[in-house]
Amino acid sequence: MKRTLFEEEHDLFRGAFRSFLEQHAVPRREEWLKSGVVDRGLWLEAGKNGFLGMSVPARYGGGDGAEDFRFNSVIVEEIARSGCSGIGFSLHNDIVQPYLMSLATEEQKQRWLPGFCSGEMITAIAMTEPGTGSDLQGIQTNAVRKGDDWLLNGAKTFITNGVNADLVIVVAQTEPGSGAKGLTLFAVERGMAGFERGRKLDKIGLRAQDTAELVFQDVVVPQENVLGEVGQAFAYLMQNLAQERLSIAVAAAITIELSIEMTVEYVKNRKAFGKPIGKFQNTRFVLAELSAEAAAVRALVDRSIEFHLRGELSIPDAAIAKLYSTERQVHVVDRCLQLHGGYGYMLEYPIAQAYVDSRIQTIYGGTSEVMKEIIGRSMAL
Repeated sequence: MKRTLFEEEHDLFRGAFRSFLEQHAVPRREEWLKSGVVDRGLWLEAGKNGFLGMSVPARYGGGDGAEDFRFNSVIVEEIARSGCSGIGFSLHNDIVQPYLMSLATEEQKQRWLPGFCSGEMITAIAMTEPGTGSDLQGIQTNAVRKGDDWLLNGAKTFITNGVNADLVIVVAQTEPGSGAKGLTLFAVERGMAGFERGRKLDKIGLRAQDTAELVFQDVVVPQENVLGEVGQAFAYLMQNLAQERLSIAVAAAITIELSIEMTVEYVKNRKAFGKPIGKFQNTRFVLAELSAEAAAVRALVDRSIEFHLRGELSIPDAAIAKLYSTERQVHVVDRCLQLHGGYGYMLEYPIAQAYVDSRIQTIYGGTSEVMKEIIGRSMAL
C-alpha cells in the first residue's frame, strides 16, 4: 500500500539522514552494542548535519522553527532500518524538545537550546523510579524550597540517555500529599553537586542504548532551572505523552515492515525437504497474515501522524496507536523469527536483534495495560 504522508522535502531529508547513518553509525554498530553506549561524537556529527532540534528556531541554533513531526518520523524509521537501535535521537527530539520549547523561559532557551541543537548537550527525562513506573502519583523524588533555590532528593531508573545526558528533566514532588497535582519539573545539569549516575543497566535488548539509574542527593537546583510553573508538571506530562507514544508507534510500524521484508528474503533462499521454505503453504499463509497486520498498523500510524500534524491527536487516540502497533510488533517479529528456525535465534541475524529490541515497546512510554485503561476511561466506562 503506497504511503501518501511524505512530501519531496521529507524524502530528501530521509536520503541525507540515511547517508549520515551509513557513514557515521553503521560502521560502529557492533562496538556500541558491546560497550552499551553510543559515542558522543555521533551526536556532534548529527548536530553539524541538522538532525537535532529540527523545529527549533534558527536563532537558537536549530532549523526554521516549523513544527513537522514527519521529519521526526523519518529519523525513527531510518534508525530502525540501519539496525543501530541504541541511538537516542528520538528521545532528544520527540520527547525532551517539546518541554523546552513550550515551557522554557527566554533565558533558559538561550542557555540550553544551542547545545541541544549542536549535539554538545544530550538530554533525558526522568520520570520512572525504582518503586514507581507508570503511576505518576507514586513519585517519591522530592524537592523542597531552600531560600531562592530547591533541594532535590530521590532516585530514578530506566532513564534513556542516562549515561550521556548533560541536562535531565526531573519530575519531582513539591507538594507532599498532593499526589500527581503536586509535581514539578526541574532541569538538572551535569556537574551539579549531589547529582550522580548509578548503574548503567544491562538489558536484554536495545543494548547499545545507554540506560541508567540516576541519584539526587541534596542537589541544589536554582529557581532558574524550574521548567514551567511549580505544581503543574502533571498537566505538562499529559500534553506531551501523546507525541512520545506516537513516536513509539512509528518505530513499531517500521520494525514490523522490516521484519517481514527480511523474512521474505530468508524463506526464498532457505531450503527444507528439497525446496525453499517459502514454497510451503504454511509459510505463505503466515506471511500473508503478517502482511495484512502490517498494512493495518501502517494505516493507523500514518493516520495518527496526520492528526498530530493538525494538533488533533487526542490522548486516547495516541494510546490506541501505541497499544495496537506495539502489540502487533511483538507478535509479528515473533512469527518472523519462527520462520527463520534456529538461525533466527542467532544474534548475527537481524531478526534476532529485532526480537529482543521489540519487547520493550509494550512497556516503556506507558505499558499496554495503562494504554487500555486510558482508552477504557475515554469510553466513560
